This record gives sequence, structure tokens and C-alpha cells, in this order.
Amino acid sequence: MTWQGVIQHYRGHIPLAAAATPITLNEGNTALIRADRLAEQIAPGAGLQLYLKYEGLNPTGSFKDRGMTVAITQAVYEGAKTVICASTGNTAASAAAYSARAGLRCIVLVPEGKIALGKLAACLAYGAEVVSIEGSFDDGLRLVQEISQQYPIALVNSVNPWRLEGQKTGAFEICDQLGGRAPDWHCLPVGNAGNISAYWMGYKEYGRGLPHMLGGQAEGAAPIVRGRVVEKPETIATAIRIGNPARWRQAVEALDESDGLITAISDEQILVSWKQLASLEGVFVEPASATGLAALQKEIALGNLDPTGKTAVCIMTGHGLKDPDTAIKMASPPRAVPATLDALAQIVNPSP
Repeated sequence: MTWQGVIQHYRGHIPLAAAATPITLNEGNTALIRADRLAEQIAPGAGLQLYLKYEGLNPTGSFKDRGMTVAITQAVYEGAKTVICASTGNTAASAAAYSARAGLRCIVLVPEGKIALGKLAACLAYGAEVVSIEGSFDDGLRLVQEISQQYPIALVNSVNPWRLEGQKTGAFEICDQLGGRAPDWHCLPVGNAGNISAYWMGYKEYGRGLPHMLGGQAEGAAPIVRGRVVEKPETIATAIRIGNPARWRQAVEALDESDGLITAISDEQILVSWKQLASLEGVFVEPASATGLAALQKEIALGNLDPTGKTAVCIMTGHGLKDPDTAIKMASPPRAVPATLDALAQIVNPSP
């Protein structure tokens, strides 16, 4: 059967009304990539089976499309004409695309100077009304929650429960792709905490086994790890630059129920894992996506996680083209040579 999106494929697990017509871009069905070279570097000789769930292959380049298809479908079903969200970028791009698909007006609030250019460009291309605020994501979320209570506007941030109904399908897919079972460890970045909450909900509902959840937060934006709100979060991983997660309580429940872990990762560690993903496995992601892998590496190195014979799935939440500036800054500049065969030969076979 031709793939027609997560609502169509998992309709029996998503409590939409029968009359709700899916607003879809055929999201989901993303690749689960075996990463043997990376596994051997992380845990030599341990027999770790490492997989990368490449959510950057969704239509707008991030996992947000899973939840947005359901949130926008429900908004249309309820008669909404306008949707609104606050975002560090990925939610904004996804909301803008699905709103365009549905013919809805879309307003997005972004923190001034704190959104990657690839994400901002997508929002504008999809026709969203982008509002840059002098404040953080957390300030933006507060504002959109307040305005949606005063005006007939559908709020499509992850506080919207329909978002989680879509995002949980990632857990279903992982189990299906692993032959009907859950992994031992499920590793992912934690920002607003909607994704870790949704995945755990999905595993519990699907009944194919329960993994331990391993969350990674950037050190400069690690409120759950530290047990307190971070007033001015800072990290190179813009997608998780959040100081007061909307799904904090549910994330803690997921960690407790799964006997899982959450850890803080430095920007330096995030970038090391980010580079390993591209150079060892050919998987190009935005920096935040590497945080789950960095968390796995850290906990194995500390002895808090035994990798022997285990299966781990790391969620690659967004494509690398979401944040091209980081890739350019991290890369060596191209070598300039004359357009001659001799000059090229010196590179191909340099003299001793």
C-alpha cells in the first residue's frame, strides 16, 4: 500500500473523529539507519546495535510534522481559520507548511536572533506571518497561550494534546522497523519535552515492549537535569534552547516509568557527535539532533549504561540544512588550486 501519512497508516491509534479529513504531506515512514561504524567507536567490541531514526526526512525536515498533521487536521475539523505557535524554528516551519496545505492563516512567534536561518527561510516561503519578539521561546509560549484564550485561534504548540497523538507514531514505526519490538534504549534531545513524552506514550500504547528513555539536554538549557527553570537558556543547539519545558512533568514521568536517564551535554560534546554522524555514517543533522547520541556516548563512558548486546535508537530530530551556518563554521574552507591536471594530481597523490 502506498504510504499516505501517519494518520492514514495508524488511524486506529489516533482518536480523531471519523469525519476529520487528514491534512497531510505524507509525513512519517522515515528511515531507521543501522550505524555500525559509530557503534564500534562508541562501544568497541560490545556488540551494540545502534540505529538512527532520521526524522529529518519528514516533509519540512523535522519530527514536528508527525504532530502537526494531527494538530492541523483537528483544527480544521473544529472550524479554525487561524493557527498560532511559538517556536525556535522547527515547529514554526511545520505549522506554516501544514497551514498552507489546509488554507489557514498561520502566525508564528520566534525569539529575535535565536532562530537558524534555514528554519526562518522555510517559514517565510510557506507564507507564515513571522513575529520576532524581544525575549526567549518561553516568553513566546506564554504569549501564544494567552492570546489563544482571548481570540478564536488554534494553538499548535506541543501543549496541544493532538501534537503528541501524531508524534507518538514514531515509536510505532521504530517497533515495526525492528521486527515488532522496542529497542533497549531510546535516546533523544529534550527541549520542550513534547517528543520524549510522545514517544513514551507511543511505546506504552503499541504494546511491543518498553525501552529505557535516555534524554539529553544542552548544558546551557538543562532545566529538567538541574531541577529548576533556566531564565536565559543558551546553546548552539537552537532547537532545544528552552528553559521551562511545557511537558516537564510528562518527561519526568517517562524517565521514572522507563527507569531512564537524563543528562546535560556541553555544546562541545554535541558538536563532536554531530560531526561523527556526518563523517562516519553520512547522516547530516542539525546540532540539536546529535544530543541524544551524545547522551548515549556520555552515559556509556561514565559506566551508567552497559551497551553489551543492547539495541539503541537515537532520534535525529532535524535535517542538517535546518542550520547550515553551523556546518559552514565547523568545516574547513575549500582548497583553491589552478584549473590544471598537475595541481589536481598533487591533491590526489601528494608528494612525500
